[in-house]
Amino acid sequence: MKNANPAVVGLAGFGLTTLLLQFHNLGLMGHGPVLAMGFIFGGLAQMIAGFQEQKMGNNFGYSAFVAYGAFWIGLGIIWILNHFGIYKSTGTDVGFFLIAWTLYTIIMFVASFRVHTAMTFTFGTLVVGFILLDLAHFGMPALTKVAAIDLIICAGAAWYMMAAIIINDLAGKTVIPVGKRLVQ
Repeated sequence: MKNANPAVVGLAGFGLTTLLLQFHNLGLMGHGPVLAMGFIFGGLAQMIAGFQEQKMGNNFGYSAFVAYGAFWIGLGIIWILNHFGIYKSTGTDVGFFLIAWTLYTIIMFVASFRVHTAMTFTFGTLVVGFILLDLAHFGMPALTKVAAIDLIICAGAAWYMMAAIIINDLAGKTVIPVGKRLVQ
């Protein structure tokens, strides 16, 4: 009996929560569903997937899913603390939070060159999205909507990889290609 690939859950949680936040950033919905999914699917489920990746010996998946799971939980805590006035984070505070995540994401982007093209594309769009959100939090708020479009593409790319893993496994062959490594 083979082990299931935990990345399908991690990618699903990342993609869905990222998509919901971008709907919020475009002004289409409030924080509620983003917060709920940020804690459960983007946060907890991604972290569980990451811990399963560790058991599979995949440092890349382990780091990515545990880290971005923590990102979603941390962002949700910031929103709750702000909502209840326990510890207010300014836009600049959140901007510095995002800069730290941008730096981590750049490291993961470089590492993704050794995974496959779909992973590199996903992390490339994530880096661009974080940079745009950084700029939005430091005086260029109009870039939030540009970031939202980029990050919707990023979410779609994560789901593309999820679909590739599931469908290719079920088909027993490559039906949905993910491309080659950019660096051998």
